[in-house]
Amino acid sequence: MRSLAVSIASLKLDNPTMLASGIMDETGASMRRMAEAGAGAVVTKSIGREARDGYPNPTLVELSDGYINAMGLPGPGIDAFREEMKDAVKGPSPVIGSLFAATPEDFAFLAQKMQLYGAAAVELNMSCPHAKGYGMEIGVDPDMVRSIVCAVKAAVSIPVLAKLTPNTHRLLEVGRAVQEGGGDAIVAVNTVKAMAISVEARRPILYNCIGGLSGPAIKGVGLRCVYELYEEVDIPIVGVGGVETARDALEYIMAGAVAIQIGSAVGRKGIGVFRDVTSGLETYLTEHGVGSITELVGVAHE
Repeated sequence: MRSLAVSIASLKLDNPTMLASGIMDETGASMRRMAEAGAGAVVTKSIGREARDGYPNPTLVELSDGYINAMGLPGPGIDAFREEMKDAVKGPSPVIGSLFAATPEDFAFLAQKMQLYGAAAVELNMSCPHAKGYGMEIGVDPDMVRSIVCAVKAAVSIPVLAKLTPNTHRLLEVGRAVQEGGGDAIVAVNTVKAMAISVEARRPILYNCIGGLSGPAIKGVGLRCVYELYEEVDIPIVGVGGVETARDALEYIMAGAVAIQIGSAVGRKGIGVFRDVTSGLETYLTEHGVGSITELVGVAHE
């Protein structure tokens, strides 16, 4: 029997796929649907302390090889999100609460709420490339990242994952800061800063001008980040960026990821992508005589 099961501290997954934050994760019903579609875990949309409207449209550009989005972190706020979590945690897979804030104290407050709501872990969004005062603006400072992770670890008993930005020359310093702060895992990476221009209108397409590029276009960037982080830290890494097939997932796993997240592919290929990927992973294990997917983590470094 081939095993796809993986774990990150106390977080146990039947398979190494996760729904990435930012798609099909605004309601409890949609998150439960993703779990039922085969996601090994589901990450919520990023939730802050108060409700936010986000940016006006246009907020999304579809490209041939991905998307550029600048949503502005819209959401109902942590208190209102409780009702969605009540529904989401009834699904068959663990729910990971994604959080954004500007201070260690606010991150800790939000994490406590998510734990109370039944989240199996929290993911700290310190990497959004287009929300002023949040995300990447604080996630490129190793000292701030260390303080945030330390504060959240002191506030909750569930695993703490930190989602990092590729838009920095200090990625490895930030990764070390997550580990030094007691973080249980690193999620690498969030979207790449990008833009698109309408040649008809002669102006940027997005209201915010600059957004975050996701999808197959950034897979090489994500792989590089995971590969380098694997050689720098001892905590688990979750790979994100352009995963659409089992082969993509295997590349991330061999680079050093214990699990992978799928986001843009849900929009590009449909919710069947989770079972397509896990089926392909099972086939690979069988054909190559590998007993567990964990045996392949980091083999590209050998």
